[in-house]
Amino acid sequence: MTDLNVDRSAAKKPFRRLLLTGAAGNLGKQLRPALAQWADIVRVSDIAALGEVAAHEEAAVVNLADEAAVHALLEGVDAVVHLGGISVEAPFEDLLEANIRGLYNVYSSAQKHGVKRIIYASSNHAVGFHPVTSVLDTEVPLRPDGMYGVTKCFGESLSRYYFDRFGLETVCLRIGSSFEQPKTARMLVTYLSYRDFIELVRCSMFTNRVGHAIVYGVSNNRVSWVDNTNAAFLGYRPQDSSAQFEHLFPPSAPDTRFDDPTQLYQGGPFVLAGPMEPKREPKREPKQ
Repeated sequence: MTDLNVDRSAAKKPFRRLLLTGAAGNLGKQLRPALAQWADIVRVSDIAALGEVAAHEEAAVVNLADEAAVHALLEGVDAVVHLGGISVEAPFEDLLEANIRGLYNVYSSAQKHGVKRIIYASSNHAVGFHPVTSVLDTEVPLRPDGMYGVTKCFGESLSRYYFDRFGLETVCLRIGSSFEQPKTARMLVTYLSYRDFIELVRCSMFTNRVGHAIVYGVSNNRVSWVDNTNAAFLGYRPQDSSAQFEHLFPPSAPDTRFDDPTQLYQGGPFVLAGPMEPKREPKREPKQ
């Protein structure tokens, strides 16, 4: 990590040091510049290369499954935006290391270091096996649509435990589809613009006394499968909508595949993506 000497008297910001995990990922790259407005020092980490490190940043390439490395990563941190881990369906062994063991290491270390709040990147796939005919509030039963979704359910439960047991606050962001623009017609419903994503993190970071909260990460789309009434206290008011992209997916003939799970459930293709078999090395024939 880069050792920084920041003059606090020059310009005081709300936080001394924030940690962003998954900083090399899609959303991490979008959020990284915004964090400079909120903290004197932004510690960025990922298992992948982090690119150019700004003057206000500390950079650390860390495997979240490495307990000692994560413990060191959390030292001196006020709050965490945890985007690290695997964000798609994958073999369970891979998810176990990144999304379960890695998340436990983050929470265990955060509690030991006195971190006050974690913004946790959960997912709509924690509830992806609810039908598209339902509108979900934040209190609906968990219905993961794959092993990836199962790990997000674990994360929501783990964060609840750490709040109840230690008072470590968490806002769980059930992120929809956050890309520059929707890639499928389904994503017109689950779309979360980058601008709205950053605003959602800001609201989650700066609202007083969040306790343990869950909020759906979607923009103000014309059609919605979710209801954020219970999270209204966060003050999140999305400014963007997927309506501007509707022309990319013109209406087609009515879909008569009523037995297609990818059409019936909110998780879309994720409901059929797993479980995945672990990657195995090809067998080598013994030398004669």
